[in-house]
Amino acid sequence: MALVVICGQPCSGKSTAAKCLAEALNESECKQTVRIIDETSFHLDRNQSYANMPSEKNLRGVLRSEVDRSVSKDNIIIVDSLNSIKGYRYELWCLARAAGIRYCVLYCDVGESHYRKWNEERREKGEAAYNDVIFEDLVRRFEKPDRRNRWDSPLFELWAHNDGVERSSIAIVDVVSYLTKKADSKSRDVKILQPTIATQNTRFSEVNSLYEMDRATQEVINAIVEAQSQSIGGPLASISIGQGLPNIDISRSVGLPELRRLRRTFIKLTGQTSLSGRPPPSNSNSAKRMFVDYLNRELGTIA
Repeated sequence: MALVVICGQPCSGKSTAAKCLAEALNESECKQTVRIIDETSFHLDRNQSYANMPSEKNLRGVLRSEVDRSVSKDNIIIVDSLNSIKGYRYELWCLARAAGIRYCVLYCDVGESHYRKWNEERREKGEAAYNDVIFEDLVRRFEKPDRRNRWDSPLFELWAHNDGVERSSIAIVDVVSYLTKKADSKSRDVKILQPTIATQNTRFSEVNSLYEMDRATQEVINAIVEAQSQSIGGPLASISIGQGLPNIDISRSVGLPELRRLRRTFIKLTGQTSLSGRPPPSNSNSAKRMFVDYLNRELGTIA
């Protein structure tokens, strides 16, 4: 029934806040399942995940996909990550709107000297910490939430260095109240996002794209297997999969297990549709063209 986005500078108490919020919700009258989605859920190392832009975009894509799969009217999802880019917070807000659920942002606002000190203390204790280069880069690029933006509203601010981070912290109590308050005509401060035609069409389009890609790539695999069975060990010619589409050029026999592995990898790479790039192909021919190009690259020959 809700999506809570926790954001803040690195080492500002976000994970502690997420844990306290989840515990407070479980102790309340909330009947929904509470789940935290974070980097550690996927065994992602923080320094490797933020080492460069491709890695960071991949991290956001993994988290966004998991949120997209998890949001519903039967649970409360807490996204525990930097969530430092306003465009990414907008994407998460769109997911909440498409699901027709409540949404809010919990901002861990900590003084610069404190989050720098906390990162250094973690390093000295041998705990997970950011290296200096990555830490400075993340601090510099952080985009502070603004309650005037719909994707940053309602905004709850937690001052960890002053109030500490506990289940009884004012900001956490306020979030619990907002998420559990009954929404009716008298509670105007509780906003449940309503899906629009645009968001519903987008969700349908993404599902349709994945279906087309799955079907088209399987047809390409079938064409390769059929061509190899007809060659009976002889040299393989260029394999045609249809008019207007590139040929598949392979100089050796490729087993079905390897073809399946390449197909899975291609679908995984193409399906990452966060800030990192374009959506999956929306029709069969586009999917086949992309997959054939990928196979020709991976198998060592460009058509």
